[in-house]
Amino acid sequence: MKIATWNVNGIRAAARKGFLDWLEAERPDAVCLQETKAHPDQLEPELRNPAGYKTFWSSAKKKGYSGVALFLRRDAVAVKEGLEVPEFDDEGRTLTAEFDDFILITGYFPNGQPDLGRVPYKLRYSDRMLEHALALRRELNKPVVICGDVNTAHREIDLARPKENEGNTGFLPVERAWVDKFLANGFVDIFRELEPGPNHYTWWSYRSGARPRNIGWRIDYFFVTPELKPRVAKVYHQPQVQGSDHCPIILELKA
Repeated sequence: MKIATWNVNGIRAAARKGFLDWLEAERPDAVCLQETKAHPDQLEPELRNPAGYKTFWSSAKKKGYSGVALFLRRDAVAVKEGLEVPEFDDEGRTLTAEFDDFILITGYFPNGQPDLGRVPYKLRYSDRMLEHALALRRELNKPVVICGDVNTAHREIDLARPKENEGNTGFLPVERAWVDKFLANGFVDIFRELEPGPNHYTWWSYRSGARPRNIGWRIDYFFVTPELKPRVAKVYHQPQVQGSDHCPIILELKA
């Protein structure tokens, strides 16, 4: 099974830059999108329901803000929106799909903002996401995949300029400590597990030619529970794919 995650930073903007061509070329079985910035009724039919896919949406009450989507070529047992917490669900940040053999959760974790004013909100969302994932794993007795834009670089290797960003959201000690806690609760950062080397990023600022120079951050992830590790064939970034300030990540699972 081929799963893709991508913060598209506006699905309509991404569509103008080739999103549907990418989708047709890659044909993932599941596509997890973050920061869609649209309600489905605002989209053209071919974007709202691409051929061969069932689509599910969680949109923010505020138009043009946040939002996640899930495109599936494989039938799910169930798809659920949100975390049952209005302060998070009103911003359209979470979708959960249960399949016969595992659970897939996509999340758009909040940005802490330059003034750090939303860091507490970000941490509350992150804790609730962890509770949600652990409860599902326990209740359904199935492995879990969590993917999306976590908005945090975990370690110095995960961003090009760690020293310059020690006081910035996305690399604050308290944010990085939450990733530590997440991993301590049994989740595996599967890309980093398989690729220990530097210079692998998923987001680049639009300013100062950061992307051509690969001055980036790795803030988009696949986390899996350990029992899924033997099924992981590969996981890789697609930095060559344009259309957003983030790039897609692909996880391939063996049957």
